[in-house]
Amino acid sequence: MKRILTIACCLIAVSGVFAKEHLPTKEEYKAFLNTKTLVVMDANPMSDFNFKIKEVMETVWTLTDYEFISNDEFEDKRNDPAYSFLISTVATFDADKTKARYNFLSLLLGETDTEVRDLPDLCSLPLSYLRVEDVSYAYKLEAFVRFIQDHVNLMNEQPQLIKPNAFKYYNDNVKSLSGKTLYLTKEDLAPEVNTLSKIKSIYPYNVKIVTRSEVEDAIERRDDSVVFMHKVGPEGTKYKARCYKILIGADSSTFYYFDYHMVNKKNRDGLLEKDLKKMAS
Repeated sequence: MKRILTIACCLIAVSGVFAKEHLPTKEEYKAFLNTKTLVVMDANPMSDFNFKIKEVMETVWTLTDYEFISNDEFEDKRNDPAYSFLISTVATFDADKTKARYNFLSLLLGETDTEVRDLPDLCSLPLSYLRVEDVSYAYKLEAFVRFIQDHVNLMNEQPQLIKPNAFKYYNDNVKSLSGKTLYLTKEDLAPEVNTLSKIKSIYPYNVKIVTRSEVEDAIERRDDSVVFMHKVGPEGTKYKARCYKILIGADSSTFYYFDYHMVNKKNRDGLLEKDLKKMAS
């Protein structure tokens, strides 16, 4: 069971706790297209999230009209079906039996007489482990927002794909990696595959170990030859947690691979040898 603490971007003022037990409906996806999307800003005006999301929305967002709002404004407007919300949320997973908390980017639909915890969740992407600074993911926000838009469009076009494990649909794209260059940063990699020689002994396609700036540049120029890694993990903290591994196209923000494992002594925080074997199959 997934429990989400819905928190307005700054991740300080908890306004609800909930367990999502229902999927959004095809009617809710359609209703979203008639809303105005309100982007809930971080309470810290100097946050990397705030700077990047403003830039991204201006250049990327096309599905609905939008504006930026504060935490307090979200509380005032969340029950109005005329609005949708792009907001940072915090999730925990009861089945994991850990206290790990994760920062997600969520697209929620306003709904009358509904608690925050029960607002329809049209798409949620893992951004980071809660204690990790937003600098670890802010440079990839353009790709995330593009994906959210494309995912909503896909759910509207093919509502039969609305399932609890909807992201697994994209794993078929792993078969297209042979014509791409895989961009990995050092922070993405578990010790067993932390050099090009180790990676190339398993993964037969083009791969580079790059900087975050190189990933950001590939996203901004929409390089159709590049697929980059988005890894979400505890980043050196002592807490047991999930490690999400997502491959995303720099051009279209298509997902090529989506999976996670629990971090332990055998399976470290990062891309694993077994992930590369799946990507190479």
